[in-house]
Amino acid sequence: MKTLERWEPENPEFWETTGKRVAWRTLIITTATLTLSFATWFAMSAIVVRLPHIGFAFSQRQLFWLAAMPGLAGGTLRIVHTFLIPIYGTRNVITAATLIKVLPCVGIGLAVMNPETPFWLFLVLALLLGLGGGDFSSFMPSTSLFFPKRLQGTALGLQAGIGNFGVSLTQFVTPWIIGVSVLGVLGGEPQTFSKDGVSKPIWVQNATFWYVPLLIALGLIAWFYLRSVPVKASFTQQLDIFKNKHTWLMTSLYIMTFGSFSGFSATFPLLIAKLYGGFENAPDPLVFAFVGPLIGSLVRVLAGPPSDKWGGAVITQVSGVGLLVCSIAVTFFTRPDSTAEFPFFVVCMAGLFFFSGIGNASTFRQIPMIFEPRQAGGVLGWTAAIAAYGPFVFGVCLGEVVTRTGSPNAFFYVIAVFYAINTAVNWWFYRRKGCEKPC
Repeated sequence: MKTLERWEPENPEFWETTGKRVAWRTLIITTATLTLSFATWFAMSAIVVRLPHIGFAFSQRQLFWLAAMPGLAGGTLRIVHTFLIPIYGTRNVITAATLIKVLPCVGIGLAVMNPETPFWLFLVLALLLGLGGGDFSSFMPSTSLFFPKRLQGTALGLQAGIGNFGVSLTQFVTPWIIGVSVLGVLGGEPQTFSKDGVSKPIWVQNATFWYVPLLIALGLIAWFYLRSVPVKASFTQQLDIFKNKHTWLMTSLYIMTFGSFSGFSATFPLLIAKLYGGFENAPDPLVFAFVGPLIGSLVRVLAGPPSDKWGGAVITQVSGVGLLVCSIAVTFFTRPDSTAEFPFFVVCMAGLFFFSGIGNASTFRQIPMIFEPRQAGGVLGWTAAIAAYGPFVFGVCLGEVVTRTGSPNAFFYVIAVFYAINTAVNWWFYRRKGCEKPC
């Protein structure tokens, strides 16, 4: 049976006897696949810092563009995914979205093995990695349909938070897995990594090749074990969410939270390399880059239950204030005189990941409280789609600002203003006494 005949998660008897088992099984499978989606989406952020050392003569601006392209595709594809679940169902969408990511993973692996691969081809392949970012807007609407409202903050927080661990996964595993021939003859010949007069063999293709068998396995599991709920709506019917002003307000709030998380995840390694890479004994970007996304992912999981208990708007308010403070604080350590300032830079960046992470959970708790179930799914998908442009916007803007001024400070000042505006919006519409939509 591909589609469940009956689905009533708000019915306590149905939930306890049938719904709970199906919902949690679905959450486990889709969360595992979502983790690989995030891992493949951000694979380029871990690869670009190695390209200059294996024979690719790309400029600083070009490297930032490569880190940005998956965000451009991810955001655009999320707009498409926003509307797919009510049309095609969870089983079909998740299976297809998982298996299609095999294509860019194989393509990137082959491209890095040839230093003559042109920049335009890398751009295309980086764009295709955005397939891993796009399907998030199918996962969230799907999960919101499987769980009752009282558990949606927890369920969505768990799925999105654990899924976000994929960012840390790719940045943590990449330095290790490219250093050994884990795939043997199937993995191809190594490249020669040269830095500071030291050379060694390296298998950069492993950074994406190792996802291929995992994607195939999870795609098959999704096909055989997932089911779809009997909630149907045409594309035209789903457009009613855009007539509601709260769709646009929550979109802005989620740009503040997830846009920041994804944007800084994609650019953090390059910022480390640019700002601190010129010093003697400079820090390796990939040794530290995974820490920020790890923090953001962990607190997204942990912030789900408190958002259910105290309300999402309260946590979002804390998120906005924290982001504002950290975005200003980090500017004191972006024109360093030595690596002695590096720990303070990392702490400020970790603060940005922390506060964006808790806001990711709280905003997704607010949306199901503001909208009815079918609309909530669409709004979850739409807000996630627009916020997914974070890696593209952050990558392009930081690349230009750093190239022109030598410092990212102008970018941080502008985004601090954006944080302040959104914090005020959240307080006025969702937090203050007598607000329009307390949530």
